[in-house]
Amino acid sequence: MLDHYLWGSVSRISPEAPVPIVNVDKTSLVLGGAANVAANIAGLGAKPILVGITGEDKEAEILAEVLKQTKISPTYLVSLKKRRTTIKTRIVAHSQHVVRFDQETINPIRAEEEDLIFDKIGRVLKKVSIILISDYAKGLLTEAFLKRLITSAESNNKIVLVDPKGKDFSKYKGADIITPNRTEAIEACSLKEQPDVIDKAGKKLLADLNLKAVLITQGEKGMTILDNKNKICHLKALARNVYDVTGAGDTVIATFAAALGAGANYFEAATIANISAGLVVEQIGTTAISLGILQAAVKNLSEEDSKISFI
Repeated sequence: MLDHYLWGSVSRISPEAPVPIVNVDKTSLVLGGAANVAANIAGLGAKPILVGITGEDKEAEILAEVLKQTKISPTYLVSLKKRRTTIKTRIVAHSQHVVRFDQETINPIRAEEEDLIFDKIGRVLKKVSIILISDYAKGLLTEAFLKRLITSAESNNKIVLVDPKGKDFSKYKGADIITPNRTEAIEACSLKEQPDVIDKAGKKLLADLNLKAVLITQGEKGMTILDNKNKICHLKALARNVYDVTGAGDTVIATFAAALGAGANYFEAATIANISAGLVVEQIGTTAISLGILQAAVKNLSEEDSKISFI
């Protein structure tokens, strides 16, 4: 998807309705959704191979150009008829998000369309180290599609990471790791708020989905990672000033995947992902991490913040 931003300022209220009039100073287009995940991976020096769907429209052409500018190939995108490329337009005034409007098609893909996409996946599956599934509930990742993809990954001995969506996580069974946020994890497990709810949700997800690890992000409360060997590690949030959480989940799973691909264990990868998340939420708008920025942050990290403590 594309994230379209209109940046401006407000000096008066509309006489037509009680809404602000935004005087637009500039516009920008950046990669969103799974494309933003790919941008983060590219920014970290790893090579993303982006597979997904677009419409047959002008927005798809723009998306392809923005991908090329980010050094990501659009070769493995599939353009589908009667579908719109997702574009989210946000109006920002004085660093405040005023409104967002979306143009998209979210109907589930058809079986013949699924085959077109798996033709693309089949060309690259053996080349990759990790398969990262970024679920934005836009119609591509149906239950049938996920089952087929996860089964193919398992038969090729590939690590599968999932950034989930919705309340039913059973469709991700067979994956290695999932990275839900706090609300998603609690709702997926049908739990109520309680002091140890994250630990309970994590353990339930590990057992129910036969996972190797679960990374639960918790905003200003940091993140918690649990593995199937009963290790639990809580990482406190490192952001100094939170301006915008847009795309933070993309940065987390992208950094986690890149770190795993480079040889880190789950807990080391989560620690690095936590640092990346703290950096991107200090920026306004969808922002991809870069290796240079991350390296500088790691270098300046205090010993206490870089320590991995198990519960």
